[in-house]
Amino acid sequence: MPELQRLRPDHAPALLAFERENRAFFAASVPDRGDAYFTDFASRHESLLTEQATGTCHFHVLVAQDGGEILGRFNLVDIASGTADLGFRLAKKATGRGLATTTVRHLFTLCTDSYTLTTLRAAAAITNTASRTVLTRTGFVTTGEKVTLSGKPGLFYARDLLTESRLPS
Repeated sequence: MPELQRLRPDHAPALLAFERENRAFFAASVPDRGDAYFTDFASRHESLLTEQATGTCHFHVLVAQDGGEILGRFNLVDIASGTADLGFRLAKKATGRGLATTTVRHLFTLCTDSYTLTTLRAAAAITNTASRTVLTRTGFVTTGEKVTLSGKPGLFYARDLLTESRLPS
């Protein structure tokens, strides 16, 4: 089973490879990061680590069993008053195996035990069926708020980590 790891400096080469290999796949359902992201990757990675050190964000990578290849990213951002926004992306070759659902559920434990979070929010384009499925399978509910993501209509979701029972694996 892949392992969820907190983002570290040594993840940079594998993370860049993950982003490059899956760029077109991701762009079909989430905003493209743009060429500058890849050109300035080293400084961007360092900025994420600096931001993570402040506690306003927690960045994670899902690493294959062999310990090298990154299969996904799971980020908790804009942390304030016990709430964070969840964003995630999984490599094309890792989809369809329940990895995103399992990893999001694992994040719930980190959120409550390590990060003292009580609520997670997420947004997904209406056309992003995979992400919306992961969110609903893990107990997120739509808030009724609408959002536009790369020109596509989307919805906000929320998950109360304290009062809602954890869903079975």
